[in-house]
Amino acid sequence: MRHQTETKASAASPMATELTNEVLQRFSPMDGLKHQNLVALTKKTNIRTLDAGRTLFKAGDTKKCTLYLVSGILELRTDDGDLTRIEAGSKEAHTAISPHLPRGNTARAVDEIEYLSIDTDLLDVMLTWDQTGSYEVSELHQRNEDGGGDWMTILLQTKAFQQIPPANIQAIFLRMQQVNFKSGDIVIKQGDDGDFFYAVVRGQVNVVRETPLNKEGIRLAELGPGDTFGEEALISESKRNATISMLSDGSVMRLAKEDFQKLLNEPMLDWVEYAEAKQIVADGAQWLDVRLPSEYESHHEPDAINVPLYFIRLKLSQLDKDVTYVICCDTGRRSSAGAFILNERGFTTHVLRGGLNTTDIVE
Repeated sequence: MRHQTETKASAASPMATELTNEVLQRFSPMDGLKHQNLVALTKKTNIRTLDAGRTLFKAGDTKKCTLYLVSGILELRTDDGDLTRIEAGSKEAHTAISPHLPRGNTARAVDEIEYLSIDTDLLDVMLTWDQTGSYEVSELHQRNEDGGGDWMTILLQTKAFQQIPPANIQAIFLRMQQVNFKSGDIVIKQGDDGDFFYAVVRGQVNVVRETPLNKEGIRLAELGPGDTFGEEALISESKRNATISMLSDGSVMRLAKEDFQKLLNEPMLDWVEYAEAKQIVADGAQWLDVRLPSEYESHHEPDAINVPLYFIRLKLSQLDKDVTYVICCDTGRRSSAGAFILNERGFTTHVLRGGLNTTDIVE
């Protein structure tokens, strides 16, 4: 995660320290992590450098990253002028730099420094797993026949998974089953009933939707390790709306429909009543209607934008992550599926409970 700095922080420097488990263990609370959990965190952490005289962060900064000083000297100054210096290797450097948000001081490099930047939400999940779980991350890695677990850390860093209680995440990964495929194999077929939610572990998959005017299908997306699919049919209780096939040999992890609904979908969705939805929009949010264009033209909320559910992956680049979306459809089923997709990709959403067909909504 990048920080606000006066100049760009360099990822490589002649003084660069190699990031190892031992380096992470210099700092609290990583010094208490179990070995395999520490290994997993090391893979998603990096050491950055900052030139002398440059600012690491300013007072009032709210970026959700946890910072540690690896080498050099850092100066912390409050708005009142109080000055503190932290030297790498000291007792003060053992803990995170100004961890409370918004940060109460400005940090400036006295000389060239090296520092760790760790995603705060990921660190919190790893610590919770380590302290409450009866197993280590290695147990999950061992369930992957390919021997890799990077897809898990990719999922953990998505905004969607950060909304889910750690106990649920543990159960999700432990209940997932691995299935291997060859290039060209069909994973799910358009028109079939939904039975599983999928996460790509290895290889690339192709997402194609057939239409009456295009039997060969419209290519909606190409997915790789850490990407997920199959949630629309499970949430909306409908048929599969696309065919997913393997572009290469690979494997996926799948989660049964019942487990998906209970452990993953329900904690992620923020349902709102119509009156609350209108107020949220009045406060600056945007209506997002995921029905078909014909349904949208029949009636829709004022200033609502229309992105049909089956095209939502294709239109992600047209949506603004700085905007909060109130997602609606006729009953709430399609909008909840759309919210799940957007939440996975870092958007902030609310879902209109009951949909636009609720009698007290339609004029």
